Amino acid sequence: MVKERLFTPSYICILAANFLLFFGFWLLIPILPFYLKETYSCPEAILGAILSCYTVSGLCVRPFSGYLMDKFPRKPIYILCYFICASMFIGYMTATVLTWFIILRALHGAAFSGVTVGGNTLCVDITPSSRRGEGLGYYGLTNNTAMALGPMTGLFMHDHVSYVGIFITGMTFSVIGLICALCVKARIPESIKARQEARLSGKTKELPKRKLSLDRFILLKGIPVSISLLMLSIPYGATTNFVAMYAKEIHFPVQTGFFFTLMAVGMGASRLVAGKKVDQGYITQCIHFGYYPVIFAFFVLSMCRFIAPINLSIATVLFFAVPLLLGAGFGVMFPAMNSLYINLAPNCQRATATSTYLTAWDVGIGIGIAVSGIIAQHFTFYMVYLIGSIICTLSLFIFVHKVTPHYNKNKLR
Repeated sequence: MVKERLFTPSYICILAANFLLFFGFWLLIPILPFYLKETYSCPEAILGAILSCYTVSGLCVRPFSGYLMDKFPRKPIYILCYFICASMFIGYMTATVLTWFIILRALHGAAFSGVTVGGNTLCVDITPSSRRGEGLGYYGLTNNTAMALGPMTGLFMHDHVSYVGIFITGMTFSVIGLICALCVKARIPESIKARQEARLSGKTKELPKRKLSLDRFILLKGIPVSISLLMLSIPYGATTNFVAMYAKEIHFPVQTGFFFTLMAVGMGASRLVAGKKVDQGYITQCIHFGYYPVIFAFFVLSMCRFIAPINLSIATVLFFAVPLLLGAGFGVMFPAMNSLYINLAPNCQRATATSTYLTAWDVGIGIGIAVSGIIAQHFTFYMVYLIGSIICTLSLFIFVHKVTPHYNKNKLR
């Protein structure tokens, strides 16, 4: 049997647009805590609250963006949100007071939530259903590649370039990504096409009327897995935002940008395998398998604080083994989780399913960022990752005993 073509011009453009969007995003992530401390003299407890406002604003928008992209053509909304994301870098360069920075960061979070829902849903639309897991795997790989290069570039620039130079770099890559996004030829979903044809023919009365209810904004069948995913993302958010500060706290003489590179390498390698396994039907099995390296990695990361004073070389090796383990675990789970949500939803709710998936992830990251600063203020960062390992263990228990039976009972494909 001949495989359906995956790498079409539109698919390549959506990959490029996603990579460039996330490169600009990851360029800023590890340097923003330093920027806030050096520019506005923010204490650590307030740092977490300010950085999490990005996620909070995104959460407020995500359910509505999913609803809008199921009801109207997705590409125009996607392009508008992408444009706002690219233009935010100008605001960061001109912000002179902390209040203005917080407002801009919240607006950036709202736009970013819309563009990620749109990009992910467009990717599902333009990939063949028989290769959807593989297509989502490559799509997610662009995130990982950006995560490998973005933080490393940002931390390098932090030592050699002004913050204005970093913001200009992020904006430049985002603008190029916007051009790539404009080149994507989006397929109109059947549900939207049917409404358009009915309006043209004057048969709108024949269309089924749906009441405005909660399931238009949230995939209700996805709530059990969302609880498990939310718990999983709490320590992830703490790691991506504060691992550089943790390394500095325990006096590691290492380039922490390399941490993100290794995480991306682990994710990239595991995604390529996991995507094909997902297409073969091993969805819950992939997620289950991915938990173990993640739980172990967060525990090892917390223990680095105690090993470093005894043997710095061993601690350094363990510190850089952590991102490989995290990358391998999350890389296996991400395409499987995405497909799990899609399989629970009818075709007319693809964007809603994607929105619910990303909302659960963002809630956890927001909690992780906000709480991490408070915990670090009282116990230092090692406790953040130790608690993270425990939370991931509880998430695994919920997934095995609640989510998997629920999915097997309610999946549509």
